[in-house]
Amino acid sequence: MRFPLFAALAGSMIATAASAQEVTLRAVTSFAEGTQFSKNFERFIQKVNADGKGVVQINYIGGPRAMPPFEVGNAVRTKVIDIANVTGAFYTNLMPEADALKLIGKPADAQRKDGTFAFIEQLHNQKLNAHYLARQFHNVPFHIYMNKKIDKLDLTGLKIRVTPVYKDVVEALGGTTVTTAPGEVYTALERGVVDGYGWPITGVFDLGWEKVTKFRLEPAFYSVEVGVLVNMDVWKGLTDAQRKVLSDTALWLEGLDSENDALIKAERDKQTAAGIQPIDLGPAASKEFLAKANEVGWASVIKRSPENGAKLRQLSGN
Repeated sequence: MRFPLFAALAGSMIATAASAQEVTLRAVTSFAEGTQFSKNFERFIQKVNADGKGVVQINYIGGPRAMPPFEVGNAVRTKVIDIANVTGAFYTNLMPEADALKLIGKPADAQRKDGTFAFIEQLHNQKLNAHYLARQFHNVPFHIYMNKKIDKLDLTGLKIRVTPVYKDVVEALGGTTVTTAPGEVYTALERGVVDGYGWPITGVFDLGWEKVTKFRLEPAFYSVEVGVLVNMDVWKGLTDAQRKVLSDTALWLEGLDSENDALIKAERDKQTAAGIQPIDLGPAASKEFLAKANEVGWASVIKRSPENGAKLRQLSGN
């Protein structure tokens, strides 16, 4: 029992009935509590607990202090937990197709209408024993941040912290990749273990990384995907009323993406004020970078999952 959550859950039922009608689900987030990519999930929990009183409640266990981020996907699959806030990049070992989610930039409501969401749901059912309840942050892009300035589209000689989101594009640009959980990035930068890292445009200040970051490579690329997953056996065991509370609140959660444009502008201004300088190599280099990122991203997905990867690319429209 290495981690507190496992000890806390050992020998207990995952979904416990508070009454004949009400069920309590245990939840974790793969990001630190109170930070950018956990905040909306925490708002989701508050709303479920308010709207679902007497029907369904969520017991929020916490973030990486309770469970390492890269173990969250498997914890959902095996019913160690009931519901999780987690990016697909943290469970590509179980579902290689999850690496394609960053390449699908359509809003969640558009994905629900054109069959994309249904196919992603099917893959989660099959590969992760999970119901894909919601997708967040479709309009928040990624960047590569560095402590060393470059004057051409070449990362040769640089060590960049990655997750599966950025691994292929960093390698395509000649960089050396180092995989770590977010909680280890600050120390890795401070000690020179890495020269930079991949991360969304938002959330840098949550973790104090502005203190050890000098440059942000332009342009922005890909799209953040943070999903809310529910163990499939737990989902099937819920009543229609319980599922309705969760599904209705999931749509509300996806609607919070309308707040992101203002957050992104504020974040860019804040990074500038903190001394994080953009590296803009010009229109031609930007076009080359985006084309390369798209191609190596899809090539990696399709190599690991030829049929499903090709279908996801078709559904994505890019």
